[in-house]
Amino acid sequence: MHQDRRRDRRPVRRMGLVRTRLQVPALAVEGADVVIVGCFSGKQKDFAALMDTAAQEMTRRGARVVGRIVQRRGVSGGGAEKMALPYSSRTLLSYGKVREAAALCEQTNADAAVFLASLTKRQRRVLTEILGCPAVSLVDALTAD
Repeated sequence: MHQDRRRDRRPVRRMGLVRTRLQVPALAVEGADVVIVGCFSGKQKDFAALMDTAAQEMTRRGARVVGRIVQRRGVSGGGAEKMALPYSSRTLLSYGKVREAAALCEQTNADAAVFLASLTKRQRRVLTEILGCPAVSLVDALTAD
């Protein structure tokens, strides 16, 4: 009997107060204005060719590339073992680059930001909130069609 009283005093979960997570919609590539975002190691010298290839592929699929953002991670101050790690696990980029990408997306009225790297669900959600447009990886954007 004492067990029942203690249980009755616990706060009741309210089903109406459950926060819903932001759902990132699938990107329709054809006719979309996109900003391409790449994060590269300082050792990787062919990053411009990779960005060009991604832009050509998006253009071939019917999208219009309205801007490009490149995050380069230098070799100094961290060693080779940290080169594969992102600046931020939440955003994949440094804080300044995220603000730069958000400003570019707003200026160009982009429909999406396409990242060359694969994004986790959390990164997609956080970047979508910050950038003001859906953030998707290149692989997801190309396989959505």
